[in-house]
Amino acid sequence: MVSESADFKPDNGIGEKTGGKGEAFGDRVRRAVIWRSGSQILAQIITWTSTLFVIRLLDPADYGLFAMTQVILSFLAFLNGWGFASALVQSDSVDPFRIRQAFGLLLLLNAMLAAIQFFGAPLAAAYYGQPIVADLLRIQALIFLATPFIALPEVMMSRALDFRRQAFVNLLAALAGASTALGCALAGFGVWTLVYAPIAMFWTRAIGLTLVARLLVWPSFDFRGCGQIIGFGSAILFTQLFWLVQSQADIVIAGRRFEPHALGLYAEALFLAQIFMGKFVPPLNEVAFPAYSRIKTDRAAVRWNFLKTVRLLTLVAAPFYCGLAVVAAPMVETLFGIKWIGMVPYIQIIALALILMTVQILFSPVNSALGKPWVSTLASMGGAIIFPTAFLIGAQWGLIGMARAWLIAAPLLLLLTARLSGPLIGVSLGDVARAMLPGLAPALLMAVGVALAGEALAPFALAAPVRLALLVALGVLLYGGLLWLFAREALAEVQRVALRRSAPESP
Repeated sequence: MVSESADFKPDNGIGEKTGGKGEAFGDRVRRAVIWRSGSQILAQIITWTSTLFVIRLLDPADYGLFAMTQVILSFLAFLNGWGFASALVQSDSVDPFRIRQAFGLLLLLNAMLAAIQFFGAPLAAAYYGQPIVADLLRIQALIFLATPFIALPEVMMSRALDFRRQAFVNLLAALAGASTALGCALAGFGVWTLVYAPIAMFWTRAIGLTLVARLLVWPSFDFRGCGQIIGFGSAILFTQLFWLVQSQADIVIAGRRFEPHALGLYAEALFLAQIFMGKFVPPLNEVAFPAYSRIKTDRAAVRWNFLKTVRLLTLVAAPFYCGLAVVAAPMVETLFGIKWIGMVPYIQIIALALILMTVQILFSPVNSALGKPWVSTLASMGGAIIFPTAFLIGAQWGLIGMARAWLIAAPLLLLLTARLSGPLIGVSLGDVARAMLPGLAPALLMAVGVALAGEALAPFALAAPVRLALLVALGVLLYGGLLWLFAREALAEVQRVALRRSAPESP
């Protein structure tokens, strides 16, 4: 969501500039965002449609066991070399030999990770006291073998802002994963459904991306002269490590303290609450990284585009999270069934914290594009201290205490990240707060209104789908009305971006 030029005009829409070259680049960025985000939305619709059927067939305990394996898989995956491949995006030029080096490094690392997970699986099973975890992890090792054939073509196409071909492959992979999940669930595979579906999706992406990118190169294991790849990738690697400690600490802590059924409710509540942050923001960051890299010498353009991204994203994220918090009960009952109603308190608490987390993760691609990924590493290191500490304290009050820990840890991490990254980007915490305000304030007021309406509807004992439809409709009307009354310029900004119009010139 950025543009590139020396004559950057803050009066224009995202990526807009005067001048042919800049305008062409702005159009490329806009198309990249549309293809990447649009395909992500379609892929998620496919996945969620399948998930709604699958979740009714499986038990919370299945999701609890699966969450245990995901901790192990995630901690190993940070070593999969994706950060080393990402160095090819940030570089000013790339030669064929460096591509072969990157591919060789990806193959070597992921083969090693697959072996570690396969042979170390019994240790994880012993930690959780669940023998089946070892069997699940051994099969999931196949995911690592697919990673090199996804990472290399993906970063090379991202470097060229070519997200159209990726979009078709991602949609095909979503179909493969969704159909596998549905078929396995109907066949009574239980927790194995959650294992086979991602494998089908990963390998479909691996084959598809390799074919459309035409990038099946011979790997090189001669790593001389690849210091830039190693240096940049190492910073990304440590950032991911600390992020994993932060994001997986609650499951690691809860896995030994609570039984699989309760853990499954918490894990799925967390997954549902993180849908926007985890599924829609990363595709935007994938476009933002190469786009910011193109304008890294124009710090005014970087600053303006970053704040505009925060402002526009908050206009969407804040009403989503606030609305999710107040309609969680009828939504869970409608979509997942009454057996999942225990998710509701966790969703209501975590959703509010994720408004701040969504903004926090927008800093990382800017830092990386400016050649300072270590700034994000330091912020992630802080998160790796803040979140586990909060979860350990919160666990004394059960899983609800761990959910409440998010309300303390998320604001602290955003404060830390803004203080570390702000001087580099040229923004202050106040700038970020002002960018968030047009979306956040109306969203909070909307949530209060919807919550009061929910209380008023309670005596009528309406069916959950009816309550959900009424509350969602009210929320949309309230939020739209509040934006019209108090943040009309924000609406005009969204319209300019969508319609590719420039703002009126100042007198």
